[in-house]
Amino acid sequence: MSGLTWKDELGDRIPEDLGREIDIFETEIELRSQDKLDETLFAETRLRRGVYGQRYDNGQRFDGTETQQLAYPAALTKGPNTMWHAPGMQRIKIPFGGLSVEQMEVLADLGEEVSDSILHVTTRQDIQLHYVHIEDTPDMMRRLAAVGITTREACGNSVRNVTACPLAGVCNTESFDVTPYSRALARFLLGHEDMQDFGRKFKIAFSGCRHEACGLTNMHDLGALGVTRMVDGVEKRGFEVWVGGGLGAVPHQAKLFDEFVSEEELLPLAQAIGRVFARLGEKRNRARARVKFLIAKLGIEEFKRLVLEERQQLPHDDRWTSYLDHLDETDEEPLKPGQALHGADQPEGFEAWHETNVYRQRQTGHVVVTVYLPLGDLTSNQMRSLASISQRYVKDTVRLTVEQNVVLRWISEADLPALYSELNAIGLGGAAAGTIVDITACPGTDTCKLGISSSRGLAGELRRRLAERYHTLDAAVQDLRIKISGCFNSCGQHHAADIGFYGISRKINGLTVPHFQVILGGRWKDNAGSFGLPMAAVPSKNIPAVVERLAERFIGERQQAENFQDYIGRIGKREVKAILDDLAQVPTYEEDPSFYRDWGDVREYTIDDMGKGECAGEVVPLAQFELTAAEREAFEAQILLDEGDAGGAYSTACGAMVQAARALVRTQFLDVGDDAERIIEEFRTRFVDTELFFDPFAKDKFARYLFRNHEEPLTNPSAEDAHRTIEEAQLFIEGAFACYGRISDAEGTLAGS
Repeated sequence: MSGLTWKDELGDRIPEDLGREIDIFETEIELRSQDKLDETLFAETRLRRGVYGQRYDNGQRFDGTETQQLAYPAALTKGPNTMWHAPGMQRIKIPFGGLSVEQMEVLADLGEEVSDSILHVTTRQDIQLHYVHIEDTPDMMRRLAAVGITTREACGNSVRNVTACPLAGVCNTESFDVTPYSRALARFLLGHEDMQDFGRKFKIAFSGCRHEACGLTNMHDLGALGVTRMVDGVEKRGFEVWVGGGLGAVPHQAKLFDEFVSEEELLPLAQAIGRVFARLGEKRNRARARVKFLIAKLGIEEFKRLVLEERQQLPHDDRWTSYLDHLDETDEEPLKPGQALHGADQPEGFEAWHETNVYRQRQTGHVVVTVYLPLGDLTSNQMRSLASISQRYVKDTVRLTVEQNVVLRWISEADLPALYSELNAIGLGGAAAGTIVDITACPGTDTCKLGISSSRGLAGELRRRLAERYHTLDAAVQDLRIKISGCFNSCGQHHAADIGFYGISRKINGLTVPHFQVILGGRWKDNAGSFGLPMAAVPSKNIPAVVERLAERFIGERQQAENFQDYIGRIGKREVKAILDDLAQVPTYEEDPSFYRDWGDVREYTIDDMGKGECAGEVVPLAQFELTAAEREAFEAQILLDEGDAGGAYSTACGAMVQAARALVRTQFLDVGDDAERIIEEFRTRFVDTELFFDPFAKDKFARYLFRNHEEPLTNPSAEDAHRTIEEAQLFIEGAFACYGRISDAEGTLAGS
């Protein structure tokens, strides 16, 4: 910057409203440092500014190749309950994933100056910086605001980053470019007073076409699919609106709200939905505080009625339609005219890269290039170089993707060999984007307090093995999607993958062993058209063998034109389990100690460094986390019953009740262990005999479900027996959630007095 500071260059460009927000936050940091601001309150306020507490493990970070030592003091980095001012994660919202050259340069500078020089692209088209000291965040936020980027409401109980198809405007199958609409809605809802009282987060996505994985509208609280309709002989733009989708422990497919919402009604409808969610959505029981649960409770028709009623009561806002006069502001123009590649000289590796990383856009002579980012990471130097490359080839037409990559749009075909060489020179010329090699993974145990197994470590290992064999793989498996989450919260979008994994742990021979639950049969296409189902728990060490075996069986047994999802559906869960049974076995420590270590870590595996998660705004207690796990088990019991496995459904439902009882017991007796007999004994003593668990109307009825199924287990349960027990499990779990809520309320009252 020619010796000038960022304030000299950018200081007068900070929007007044964002500047005021940042000033307030800076004051709150100072108050917290003086112990004049309660930690719980401060946690919520920093989360609403995108400042997220992260996990530490003695200052180590696995980068996909090796474990790095980080230069942070041990006093601030050791253990799950790090101090509030320990270096944390900063999430930066990038609406629709669009970045300008100037924004990329500022991000590169900040990565170097306040972080570890690694910028992480998320599955919501955000950028995350890790190991950021909180005292550095206000100035960082100001620099971002000056170039049109905010961290406001990037985390917490808020409207998260609004995502959109990265090909919007250049896609061959889209109805129209959804970019200006996603930008308008993001701007309208940012800081909106009607969007500040949610019990949990609210996610929005836009897609321009129905049959691709553009915006994944089926897995969002609000999904907007661009459609057109003839009205009085004129083609009218609008949106097919879907509501109540979501992943997490219990995934829900979105439900159709309206087949056609006009472009004029898009913003006020979103506002009305937000108001209904704020008013009627769960606030106390945070595991139920999403739109999907509100719709499940009310029914889609009643939810729609309430929203439309709310819409009629809204006072008019000019912003609802004023943006329609400026739709062309997001239009892009090519830097160079489109020219065919013809027979230009091609550098080594170009052909393979061209095959997987280049998409021919609908504008003749121009293409889109996907810059493949292993693990979703690029360095500050790579970001700065990418900005420079963008200036020479495509102007400001760079977008982040939900698969953690970067796309460059409007590239003249004739420039592809030169562009590939430049990308290769900065370590970003990797091929196989959008293939089985291009694995999505959340940060997992590297930095997330809720991470159970190393999603990044596993992703790095799978990527290495698959990349070596990619060109020898059968075409039927080359384009399968693999997605990995470090826990069941699905930040890695494992439910929408052909092959998905989420981290779990198991006690084996008295030791804790990292495992992954195998999820199969999800559909990435059709905007995440269907979700996969859990199949088996397999130790982390054997997951590469799971992928290899499933691929081999699919290639050998698939029927004509059968895709992987249909194949898994045809052979069924029982057969899949048989395929994987031997891989689920764990040898003793003496036989093979590597099973007792996680990928990328030479130390013995432990979950003792798990902490309280912050994904939902207010810190999530571990008890609530475990209750959600019990709910997931009840869900899996229903799946088993649907597949005809009454015995498996019955035992899983019983196990779900024991899991929920354990969650409650651990609020008083953390070290209760995993023995069902001990858990039930402690639950009876601590919660039933004391009447803590008593429902105001049902009294101890739900507890008796647990006791009866434990004391008088059925040896050969029928489908009817299993169905009844699943219902009992669901009631018991609901009772456990309610009991925990009463305990939390009582503790809050005592703390207040």
